[in-house]
Amino acid sequence: MSDLPSIRWGIVATGMISTWFVEDILLEWEGKRVNHVVQAIGSSSTQKAQDFVKNNCPAQTPKVYGSYQELYQDPDVDIVYIGTPHAFHYRDCMEAINAGKNVLCEKSFTINAKQAREIFDAARRNNVYVAEAMWVRHRPLYQELYRLLHQEKIIGDVFRVFSDFANGVDPASLPASSRHRDLTLGAGSLLDVGVYALTWGRMALGYQKELPQIVAKQTHEEGVEITTSAILQYSSGRQGICTCTSKALGAPGEVFVVVHVWKKQEGAADRAFFPREACEGKKYDFPQIGRGFVWEAENTALDILEGRKESRVMPWEETLYIMDIMDEIRAQGGTCYPGE
Repeated sequence: MSDLPSIRWGIVATGMISTWFVEDILLEWEGKRVNHVVQAIGSSSTQKAQDFVKNNCPAQTPKVYGSYQELYQDPDVDIVYIGTPHAFHYRDCMEAINAGKNVLCEKSFTINAKQAREIFDAARRNNVYVAEAMWVRHRPLYQELYRLLHQEKIIGDVFRVFSDFANGVDPASLPASSRHRDLTLGAGSLLDVGVYALTWGRMALGYQKELPQIVAKQTHEEGVEITTSAILQYSSGRQGICTCTSKALGAPGEVFVVVHVWKKQEGAADRAFFPREACEGKKYDFPQIGRGFVWEAENTALDILEGRKESRVMPWEETLYIMDIMDEIRAQGGTCYPGE
């Protein structure tokens, strides 16, 4: 490890997503290119920060802070990872940026595109790195699937995509203080998991440059959006059908481990439906390392070490593209957050 360059992380918030992220960056695995140091933990109380260290990084000795602001002032922190609820991302990003810190902020990046643009403007003024932590885009599976679909074109031109994501938390069954139910925390399936459906759909359609025409509907329970369906129509004729729900579980997430791509064999019956036996297929396996945050952490660290101000994998324009689409979906679906 002494031969690897090091990056020093400051972790903001001590919830589940921060736990997963820290567990992954401390893993030892073949191909690792950066030594990740948990330099500091910031929480709403010193006790929470100490408990987080004890449970998640006992082999390291990070500083613990009972406020986020103290962490932002730590001169030994190279980059801040923000794992707070959606509604706090704008506040936390702006405070970190104004303190001169580089930032990796969890998805969805902000509540709306306006907030995202203001964050990026602040990053330019302060000459710091900022990126949305869209971890799936960093995964080898995601990048290889894009190559197969749009460079090798193994199934021809992609003209229609269906992408769905569901997490089954059932907000109505949770206490009103839950982040899945509290609108002041950014509750709703679209920001939580619908962003994944849109991300996979965008990749599968080949990163169209234009914003699509959108037709969207949303369902609400207890004032919280629980189901979203959106059709994204491009001038080329391509369509993306993106759906999400927090009401029920979806299909198993096999796509994160293996993808089957099927194409019709020459000479197979030319009809609308044909059996799998009439297709040729190839199985693509990808390593499962931790929870999958390792590639995001590696790429982000290398960006910082190379002096970049935007992610090579998740540049600002990509965050804004998805945020603009989600704004329009919410406008049509009737979802509005406090302060908007």
